[in-house]
Amino acid sequence: MMNHAYGYAALTFLLLGISPVSQAELEPISEVAMGEVTGQAFMNLENIAGDGVDYTRMTLGIDVETRVNIDDIQVGQIDGGTDFSAQHLALGHIARTGGETFNGVSYNEGDAIPFEARKPYIELAEDSAGLKGFRMGFAEARGSVSSHTTSFSGALPGLKIRDDDGSVYDTALYAGAGNTETDYRATHVGVKVADPGFCADGLSCAPLTNLRSVIVGEDAGAGADSVAFTDGFFIGFQRDEMDWKSLDSANTINAGKGVFINLPVNMIVDRDVLVGAGVERLRTHVGDGLF
Repeated sequence: MMNHAYGYAALTFLLLGISPVSQAELEPISEVAMGEVTGQAFMNLENIAGDGVDYTRMTLGIDVETRVNIDDIQVGQIDGGTDFSAQHLALGHIARTGGETFNGVSYNEGDAIPFEARKPYIELAEDSAGLKGFRMGFAEARGSVSSHTTSFSGALPGLKIRDDDGSVYDTALYAGAGNTETDYRATHVGVKVADPGFCADGLSCAPLTNLRSVIVGEDAGAGADSVAFTDGFFIGFQRDEMDWKSLDSANTINAGKGVFINLPVNMIVDRDVLVGAGVERLRTHVGDGLF
């Protein structure tokens, strides 16, 4: 799994448009010049002790604004299924019309509205048997994620559904129409209901393919157009079910075996929209007829 970890780390750099290899000529500088330089380390390494699990987190001190399109992605193909399967995955989007706003900034038609990612990190979790899990994430993330998702393993914390009477409910992922709540290879999303929590397709839940675009982030408390950065966006790969600590170590997030995507969303969707025509996809391509 360690070899796979390095491969996934390289994939992360490519997704963000960062080349993991650079070429430059090294020249020595004087102690006087060095004394005039302030800043922080490019990489921060932390060792975090846990209850039977030790964590090693490597954080890069970089900020990225990017817009990425991926035609097809399949992760965790095993046992006759796929943990995460999506087509036309996009980070960031393009303003359809002039005056479109995001987080208080107004954009002209055709302007790129980037996905913002700060301080990407790689974290390893080890127990007595060896490498228990591996995850990649961001200390801060904000922006749009669009996709045609048919299988999702993970969680969508922060996504809410508003009913006709104005009531707002938490959401849950479901194993399918008429099936129960799950965080493993879900195909539907809808209102979170009490146990046994069945998905009433067309009434309280709908296929994930109806959720074409979401806004990643947290409530900034400053109006519908304001989105705060989230520190909870990560993709994990686990040997067995395990807990990942929040970056401040105050909370834990339970992740199942295999692939687990924690995607905090700052968004309220009308139930009639979700179970009807679905959430409109943001514009992610340049050209006529492309989303």
